[in-house]
Amino acid sequence: MSVRRLAEVQPESFAFTPENEAWAEGIIKKYPEGRQASAVISLLWRAQKQNDYWLPRKAIEAVAEKLGMPFIRVLEIATFYTMFNLSPVGEHYVQLCGTTPCLLAGSDGIKAVLKERVGEPGVVTPDGKFSWTEVECLGACCNAPMVQINDDYFEDLTPENFAKLLDDLAAGKPVRVGSQTGRVTSEPVGGLTTLTSFYGQDGHSGPFCSKAARPDAKSAGSDPKQS
Repeated sequence: MSVRRLAEVQPESFAFTPENEAWAEGIIKKYPEGRQASAVISLLWRAQKQNDYWLPRKAIEAVAEKLGMPFIRVLEIATFYTMFNLSPVGEHYVQLCGTTPCLLAGSDGIKAVLKERVGEPGVVTPDGKFSWTEVECLGACCNAPMVQINDDYFEDLTPENFAKLLDDLAAGKPVRVGSQTGRVTSEPVGGLTTLTSFYGQDGHSGPFCSKAARPDAKSAGSDPKQS
């Protein structure tokens, strides 16, 4: 792992918002007395999210003080886990999965779009809208290739639909989270090939599908037992 250091330019202060302060207190109370340090990753993550998805020194110090931990212990955690960004990122922070399933499904094409439209990894665009990095498996292998942008997953990507996604984000337009091809969760791209006697060839018309979900349904909310 490469050496990870705090950004040279740092804000002068950090404090949790009242809402996040209350949230942090609730998390800390989940742990028995003397074990409050167990909340450190949760609090660091909340601090990062509050601070535009990057973690400044003052936030690390605030978490350390709140948990009664030495600053160096919390700094060790923040610099070890790559989920913590130690320098500013774009408004839309793109994490590109480059692990084998995504690579085999075409993540190199998605990376090419990022290099062309955003630039090199770790660099924020001049307008502050985008930055990106390549990460290890994000756990959506069935829907590869995919990226995580801030808190959301975007799956079943192609260079074309990903470029449009970036355009829409840049323009502030609403975007579809999840599959960009309309696939539901991890269902087969070409339709069901197994358990068709339970769920039907189309995934909507088997005996275990509610009547409301069927293409020929006349009313929503029907009792599945009556299907």
